[in-house]
Amino acid sequence: RCRTEYENRDEATKGDETTRKQFHAFVLFLAELYLNLEIKGTKGQVTRAEILQEGLRELLNALFSNPVDSNLICAVKLLKLTGSVLEDAWKEKGKNDMEEIIQRIENVVLDANCSRDVKHMLLKLVELRSSNWGRVHGTTPHAEATPENDPNYFMNEPTFYTSDGVPFTAADPDYQEKYQELLEREDLFPYYEENGADLSGPGELYFDEIDDEMDPEIEEAYEKFCLESEHNRKQ
Repeated sequence: RCRTEYENRDEATKGDETTRKQFHAFVLFLAELYLNLEIKGTKGQVTRAEILQEGLRELLNALFSNPVDSNLICAVKLLKLTGSVLEDAWKEKGKNDMEEIIQRIENVVLDANCSRDVKHMLLKLVELRSSNWGRVHGTTPHAEATPENDPNYFMNEPTFYTSDGVPFTAADPDYQEKYQELLEREDLFPYYEENGADLSGPGELYFDEIDDEMDPEIEEAYEKFCLESEHNRKQ
């Protein structure tokens, strides 16, 4: 089944909303599989499946070849999940695949007819990669990132909103209390799957991609969208 989905990648990225949604789920499944499947070599070393590494590269090519919003969002999620591991693996082989991908993203931002929000997501991804995927360069190779020693620690954290519309992230000292209040407002998540990978409608933002630095025009449009969505839901 994975082989079939993979071989139909070009057609899937150009399909209808349902087809693309199923394909995106397949892409993220392979990404999780690549990160978690360990292969032990004859000398006891542990590696990841190279066939999946190459497959993810081709899936990224397919997504960027048809740069509509949903395909680009999937590509962003794939790279946020596996970007650092893929780049390390490619560098070990002397390849500059990640540089080519970043260049392709920059071309999409300049030329593709995608939404402003998605372009912002792509630029944030380029920024994340320029910070070495948020990893810390410590004195020891296994230094653990913490809010104190890594300025990028909260860069990739999702932004939530209180009932009063005030944004907050895990960096907020009252995060636990505010997040618990958010969970109790069940009406906020009627169309989202548990893993956050589902959209309730075309063009709608993922919760973890909502940025608290929106300019006034986008913020006003987003608030209007939320009010209209709530009104339609009640009807």
